[in-house]
Amino acid sequence: MRRPLTIAAVCATALVSFAMVAPAAQAVDGQQKPGHYTFAVIGDVPYGADQVAKFPGWIDQINADPDVALTFHVGDIKNGSTRCDDAYYRMIRAQFDRFADPLVYTPGDNEWTDCHRVNNGGYQPLERLAFDRSVFFDQPGTTLGAPAKVSVPDAAYPENVMLRRAGVDFAMLHVVGSNNDLQPWTGIGNSTATSAQVAEERARMTSSIALLRKTFADAKQRQDRAVVVLQQADMFDPTYTPAPTDISAFQPLVQALVDETNAFDGDVYLVNGDSHIYNSDRPLAPGSVWLSRYGVTGSAAGLERITVDGSDNNKDWLKVTVNRPGAGTSLSWTRVSYAG
Repeated sequence: MRRPLTIAAVCATALVSFAMVAPAAQAVDGQQKPGHYTFAVIGDVPYGADQVAKFPGWIDQINADPDVALTFHVGDIKNGSTRCDDAYYRMIRAQFDRFADPLVYTPGDNEWTDCHRVNNGGYQPLERLAFDRSVFFDQPGTTLGAPAKVSVPDAAYPENVMLRRAGVDFAMLHVVGSNNDLQPWTGIGNSTATSAQVAEERARMTSSIALLRKTFADAKQRQDRAVVVLQQADMFDPTYTPAPTDISAFQPLVQALVDETNAFDGDVYLVNGDSHIYNSDRPLAPGSVWLSRYGVTGSAAGLERITVDGSDNNKDWLKVTVNRPGAGTSLSWTRVSYAG
């Protein structure tokens, strides 16, 4: 008689354990939550000693917001005229680990592409890229801050990740300023892009576009209502008129955005940093000057782009809400001023 009772007790214990574990795993994944899911976006921060000193308090402010369930940092963890030393990256990683919710980060140009500059330390940029990955992507497929799973389709690029929350698909792409690292590394004596530089850019862009297309394909298969693409580079910077050598690397990605937006029934958003001034526009709508600048086929009125404040203008963070179905638009957002 004791053996059946023992088995029953073991089974009951297992069922209780499963009941305790399963909801926690679902909460971490966050896939099926209804609307009013909220996330934060920051970028181009911290810039300089004053912002470095304030950064812990800014993290505390985001942590204190009960609505926020996730944060994205769209690159540039330092300004473009300070050194790219090991200790700085490790200090930022320690601050990133203080986020109470998952943090998804993509590298910006200031932490590797532009490190060739003399005032940055005259580093070899590809070495700095490898170091950045070793510090911030030491556990591929797991977020910084509170650990949560994200999808990494290409193991060579652990920073290129996909995730899904509240019926919205997110793609974080490693696409940076300085023409996606095709501008010469003049600080270490190069007047043109090196062969290694060109090869790295092409491979990384290929991986980024593949991730973009997979995100849209998954969203269409699930009949999800929105796709959000995040990256560092502002490919449509309204603050100046770019030369072809400033933006040539972005052309295949811009064409992919046009194609995928037009083939998707839901809302499409592109979120970036890089140009430092908040902006919301539709840079690929019919008649946009960017269509001719990039020489793309077609247009994409359905793509809405948001640039977050950064650099000296980094006085706020972007609070974004995934609205409930039927709200009209999938996302709404507001700029929240930093306290102090």
